[in-house]
Amino acid sequence: MDGRARGSIVNVASVAGLRPAPGIDFYGASKAMLVALTRSLAVELGPTIRVNAVAPAVVKTRFAEQLVANAQDTVHETYPLARFGEPEDIAHAVTYLLSEDSSWVTGQIHVLDGGALLKGGV
Repeated sequence: MDGRARGSIVNVASVAGLRPAPGIDFYGASKAMLVALTRSLAVELGPTIRVNAVAPAVVKTRFAEQLVANAQDTVHETYPLARFGEPEDIAHAVTYLLSEDSSWVTGQIHVLDGGALLKGGV
């Protein structure tokens, strides 16, 4: 990007990069690095390029299939919205951040977690 380009970058982090969780130390550390990189790039690339990130909790994907299956009966205890995320939940947020509707948003980490962090979960 040579300084003439305009646009928006959206990184996909995780709530694990915002709050430690047992058993996923290196994953969380890599996502914390992505959070820091998002904020640094927002400063360096502005005003022509906006840089933001989404930080989802558990989303029903193939990657989380076993976790979702094992916790489906107790999801209401951890997530105030009583459900895991759907891929569409993340897609809608990314679409917003890439659009002109978010033209005054940069350096932000959008937590998409159904309220899980409010209850101390990841």
